[in-house]
Amino acid sequence: MTKKEIALNAVEALKTEYPDALCSLTYSDPLQLLIATRLSAQCTDARVNMVAPALFERFRSAQDFAAATPDEVAEYIKSCGLYKTKSRDIVAMAQMLCDNYGGEVPGSIDELTKLPGIGRKTANLVCGDIFGQPGVVVVDTHCIRITRRLGLHRQTDQKKIEFELRKLLPPDESNNFCHRLVLHGRAVCTARTAKCESCCMNKFCRGAFKSDKK
Repeated sequence: MTKKEIALNAVEALKTEYPDALCSLTYSDPLQLLIATRLSAQCTDARVNMVAPALFERFRSAQDFAAATPDEVAEYIKSCGLYKTKSRDIVAMAQMLCDNYGGEVPGSIDELTKLPGIGRKTANLVCGDIFGQPGVVVVDTHCIRITRRLGLHRQTDQKKIEFELRKLLPPDESNNFCHRLVLHGRAVCTARTAKCESCCMNKFCRGAFKSDKK
């Protein structure tokens, strides 16, 4: 079975297993998703969702964040980890949004990755979930681990993985596919143990039932 065939089988299997492909982060506008994703670095989505309501109640726009100090933002996000760095990035990001984009979140990966603290993972997520752009691939730890076990790549570099997967996945399915990988990575194909016996992809996964899952 070719990599393309494995990818297409994976798309269909995960679509059946997880029909509701939704982002795990709670947000109500593009700015909130952008900031929530920045907060999720080395932090669980569940923790971010606990912190976000108070943060977004206090700072409701890019202008509000831009006018704040990093210390003011930090008070709301201390439990997220790396909060000093994240608070500095959020304020600087908001200032750049106000200065260069009228306080609005841009809709291209190239523009998004110019923002402080924003990498391709976050940029792809925003472009897919907010702007509905096809062909985006959100390469997080679940995506890296599961697609590697499937045999779709042997890469470790996130950008290289992104572009390899773009060649294999249908553009209109790639964003939801990545959301489903998160759900599957938490429930079945975890970092510690791959529960191959209960995996919906074990018939075509190249790493199924092998001992070297990591």
